[in-house]
Amino acid sequence: MDVSLGGETRARGGHYTARMSRANMPNRYQLAEFGALLAEPARAAMLLVLLDGSARPAGELAQVAGVGAATASAHLKRLLDGGLLAVHVQGRHRYYRLADDEVAAWLEAMALPRAPRLPRPQGSDPALCRARTCYRHLAGQLGVALCDAWLGRGWLHSDGGGLRLAATGAQALAAAGIAEPSSEQLLRLAGRGCLDWTERRLHVGGPLGVAITGAMLDAGWMRRSQHSRALLPSDEGLRRLAQLGVRLDEAAH
Repeated sequence: MDVSLGGETRARGGHYTARMSRANMPNRYQLAEFGALLAEPARAAMLLVLLDGSARPAGELAQVAGVGAATASAHLKRLLDGGLLAVHVQGRHRYYRLADDEVAAWLEAMALPRAPRLPRPQGSDPALCRARTCYRHLAGQLGVALCDAWLGRGWLHSDGGGLRLAATGAQALAAAGIAEPSSEQLLRLAGRGCLDWTERRLHVGGPLGVAITGAMLDAGWMRRSQHSRALLPSDEGLRRLAQLGVRLDEAAH
């Protein structure tokens, strides 16, 4: 039974829930099965170590989970059947990874503690904490810093439809080097506040967040890592972001 949940984690009145279409809404048995997949500590350990976007062999995942090879194989089969994992076969080797970015982001939301601020998860990749994709939008220290800075400058504002980019924000992006058609298109998109897994603060999600991130990638301000969900900012990109009030030294606080 495929119990994978599609959609985005959305803020609504301070609560964060998975957004799903009615067509994809699981029935009670699927939801119970999904909960059962996450309730086993060994499977949870495997999922958490794959949050960095890596693909790992069964032996390594067995070691992380503290189980034997046969037990790990059974757990991996359940996660594959449940739609949470995908497998890449290379010769005689099999490498397991999370099924897609939606699964990763949903697991991030599930892993968030109730406390507003705690130390980052043990073993977190510094590059992943610095900047990464979450549903294709910018997350991590840079994502949080961008949201904070632009809200403070009035470039982002909240209305009944979510977060919106103000005209002054679009002008600032164009002045910093984002192509003018792209900056104008951003004005028509709505965003949302998305709670960041590592920073425990909000970054910009939704269509607006995706478009902002895409524009920055197109401009060469950052590039995607080949090995994880990390986004790697260039020196020029950091300079341009600083021009827009986005600084990593402020994001750490």
